[in-house]
Amino acid sequence: MSGPIIRVEGLRKSFGEREVLRGIDLEVASGEVVVIIGPSGCGKSTLLRCLNYLEEPTQGRIWLRGELLGRKERDGRLVSRPEAEVDRQRTHIGMVFQRFNLFPHMTALGNVIEAPRRVKGLPHAQAEALGLRLLERVGLLDRKDEYPARLSGGQQQRVAIARALAMEPEVMLFDEATSALDPELADEVLQVMLGLAREGMTMLVVTHEMGFAREVAHRVVVLDAGTVLEQGPPSVIFSQPSQPRTREFLRKVLHVRPEDPR
Repeated sequence: MSGPIIRVEGLRKSFGEREVLRGIDLEVASGEVVVIIGPSGCGKSTLLRCLNYLEEPTQGRIWLRGELLGRKERDGRLVSRPEAEVDRQRTHIGMVFQRFNLFPHMTALGNVIEAPRRVKGLPHAQAEALGLRLLERVGLLDRKDEYPARLSGGQQQRVAIARALAMEPEVMLFDEATSALDPELADEVLQVMLGLAREGMTMLVVTHEMGFAREVAHRVVVLDAGTVLEQGPPSVIFSQPSQPRTREFLRKVLHVRPEDPR
């Protein structure tokens, strides 16, 4: 079908009296890499968690390929979908977190094939073949029988990416996937993400890795205080942002002064 793969309209999310997202409108095209940046606490992670329905929006709507996520219309009003339907929708959206959250009692291969077997019902041999392909894809085929405790942080995160890909999602969400890693290990993960982008995977990436954003993003979205401050190609956002708040943020994270707009 034509149109965006993800569409967000009027998204708001509150935790008690604290409103974290304050009316987000966003569209993401199939194959697009959107990098979301902004100061800590501005709502970046909450936005991703709403897109995967790990957090239920307080207000607003999210569509995945035209299907309303987490809710459906009945008699002119919105009602929550049954959990089984939400789980089905989630299988189309892979998510990689800051913490790897691997099962410590399973090998790298075991972690990757668990969901395809349990959720999709793949036969063991078929799931194992898929897992081996994905571990090779992230450069860890030779570590397939290692347990997480014997893997570096970068290797664990690459296993986590392979685990998310094992569900064959249409969209991948990355929430600060490298922030817990030192630069060398972070680069291992970023190279895998770069490869996915080059293969045409639709990706929404929350990151402080501005070099990755410059190189890979089709579009950079700047969040501040729960709203979209501005968005555009990296060449524009990083060199001539339109908003003073964006210039201030970039000055801090890049340690350079973006050009003032003329």
